[in-house]
Amino acid sequence: MTAAVREAVGQVTDPELRQPIAAMNMVREVSVDDAGIAHVRISLTVVGCPMSERINADVTAAAAAVPGVTGVQLQTGVMSPQERGELTSLLRGSRARRENPFAASTHTRVVAVTSGKGGVGKSTLTANLAVTLARTGLRVGLVDMDVHGFSIPGLMGLLDAHGHAPHPTRIDDMILPPIAHEVKTISIGMFLRAGQEREAVAWRGPLLHRTVAQFLTDVYFGDVDVLLLDMPPGTGDIAITVGQLLPGAQVLVVTTPQQAAADVAVRSGMVARQTGQQVIGVVENMAPLTLPDGTVLDLFGSGGGADAARALSADGPAVPLLASVPLSPALRVCGDAGTPIVVAAPDEPAAQAITALAERITRLPMPAPVAPVARPGARNLGSTGVRAGAARV
Repeated sequence: MTAAVREAVGQVTDPELRQPIAAMNMVREVSVDDAGIAHVRISLTVVGCPMSERINADVTAAAAAVPGVTGVQLQTGVMSPQERGELTSLLRGSRARRENPFAASTHTRVVAVTSGKGGVGKSTLTANLAVTLARTGLRVGLVDMDVHGFSIPGLMGLLDAHGHAPHPTRIDDMILPPIAHEVKTISIGMFLRAGQEREAVAWRGPLLHRTVAQFLTDVYFGDVDVLLLDMPPGTGDIAITVGQLLPGAQVLVVTTPQQAAADVAVRSGMVARQTGQQVIGVVENMAPLTLPDGTVLDLFGSGGGADAARALSADGPAVPLLASVPLSPALRVCGDAGTPIVVAAPDEPAAQAITALAERITRLPMPAPVAPVARPGARNLGSTGVRAGAARV
């Protein structure tokens, strides 16, 4: 019976790492006495593990479900520093410490969702897209790259009643992303000190670069099928850094139908191409809405998404209009409530459009592996194009 209890307990999955606890050497001792009492001792990863209650409950339930077990006595400890080091090495596999697993030769589809300007619903779209992909059975990671205007924790329902985002568990230098709707999610909003959640993050180039790099190297996403990046609007430091660190990423450009927004959205796609990335399509958000009486409300005009797709196609490979998501009060309400519309109201036209978008993205061919290379990126205003120290002609 001891072997059966050990097998059952070992199959319990760690809620953060999504691995069986036996595979992570968390099960230390298992025995069953003559009275049928199962004695189990496990070691958690860190002191104050936020998932300790759930793990304890799952282990107790697994042991109690073995035929012949009359009771369970569970003893919980914590891994030693050496054991934690062995665990992080096991999780990384052959990857070196702080190596970017998504840089090249990866089975993960990396999609950077970008826009030319803020306020077009990019983050709301990205959060719903991530949840939709996860609901199809794919393993999905979501990175909030919008350091100055982060909103993903709220949109994913990760904020508590006081508006505080959860602090990720750290195993030495490995960061475990919180999980919402089966999506592994990370944001700078999860690292702010108590009381600073509503303060501005006023960082410049070097700090932004370091943050992006750390999100990609220190956060343990595991073997994800899709990694979505909610990019900041525009063509600034983070867009260029992501292009350099993830040259094989695919780029999805979001705009509203308004011509002014579409014109600026084209520029974000052009910057992605300058860094070697592939623009896979345009999404028109807040498109005309058909009202119950049959009339159409085109609050932001119409045709901007198609115009942006044509403009990007004229400068390189064809870029399709992948989706037109209608203006939706429900989409806004669900976002404010932290419940993605694809979960709360899947029959809404906006939810159906996002679901169709997810299906189209999964049918696209995977990009060929691209190794990071030194690229000039975008040229600064007034640049002569001549490197420092080079001779002028």
